[in-house]
Amino acid sequence: MDELRDTQDQGELIQYIVIKLGDEQYGIDIKYIDNIVRMQQITRVPQVAHYLKGVINIRGVIVPVMSLRLKMEMDADEITDKSRIIILKAEEDTLIGIIVDQVNQVLTLGSKSIEKVTYSNDKGKKINSFISGVGKYEGGLVSILDLNMVEMEEDKANK
Repeated sequence: MDELRDTQDQGELIQYIVIKLGDEQYGIDIKYIDNIVRMQQITRVPQVAHYLKGVINIRGVIVPVMSLRLKMEMDADEITDKSRIIILKAEEDTLIGIIVDQVNQVLTLGSKSIEKVTYSNDKGKKINSFISGVGKYEGGLVSILDLNMVEMEEDKANK
């Protein structure tokens, strides 16, 4: 993986793992990442949400795995040799895996180079989004994933 650094901007420096889903690039704050593993056999679990693919065993810990593509209402996953499972640290030291098409690089951005985004419907009411902001760097733009939304939606699905 290459590491890119945004040196033009000041502010707090934050490192992101840049992943690919379809034709889009997304950044995940590195502080939430426990591990990145190659695709492996996922054991199905009956009667769960359609985006939950099952569970895997990581260092003796059973970790639920979700399809980020299905969660974000994209086309189904196309597993290739570049596909990975990113193990995220959720609250209370629980782990959850997300399937991504590819892990591209580590990107360091200054906090001033990230623009916060909010979405609203036609009535002006704020709607929830998986994107918390857009980071600008020399190579273009990267959408920053709001992992709190992923976890919050996960909690709703389990209730």
